[in-house]
Amino acid sequence: MDHPIRLHVTDDLRRTRLTVAFRIILVIPHAIWLALWGIVVALAAIVSWFATLFAGRTPQGLHDFIAQFLRYSAQVSGYLFFLADPYPGFLGDRPYDADLAIAPPAPQNRWKTGFRIVLVIPALIVAQVLGYLLEVLGIIAWFACLFTGAMPLGLRNLVAWIIRFTAQTHGYALLLTDRYPSFSTDVEA
Repeated sequence: MDHPIRLHVTDDLRRTRLTVAFRIILVIPHAIWLALWGIVVALAAIVSWFATLFAGRTPQGLHDFIAQFLRYSAQVSGYLFFLADPYPGFLGDRPYDADLAIAPPAPQNRWKTGFRIVLVIPALIVAQVLGYLLEVLGIIAWFACLFTGAMPLGLRNLVAWIIRFTAQTHGYALLLTDRYPSFSTDVEA
């Protein structure tokens, strides 16, 4: 059964050495925009929690707003960690080489919603540990892409798995789904 939050990678593994060399600098405007947008999403998530708790489903507008943020976040991560080569847009509203597919709002269990902050803790801990691994892999990928002009397939798949798990964890925390993050290694590539 497919998870409601899936990562699709449609990249050809080639990387432009010039943008690889300066990727950390090129991503700064995205990091700033992501941080500012994240503040608004945190407030929207609180409203969404109350709405989902009482209605049993996240309202469409809140779901779409939070989902667009999560897609954008995954696109920026994909760019930063060499999962994709083109420079991403600033709204997460157009297709990208490393993009999330997020299912529309569905009914959610009110008990799971009520205790979501507690239920998500183990997944957040795992996502944090994987985030540290991702930083190490990012350095390895930087050298690999800089010297070969391509992202090694195995490294790309591991980076994609971590980004997908993290996106599913954040989607669960932000009430986009009540399905727990999957440890499956199936990444659509």
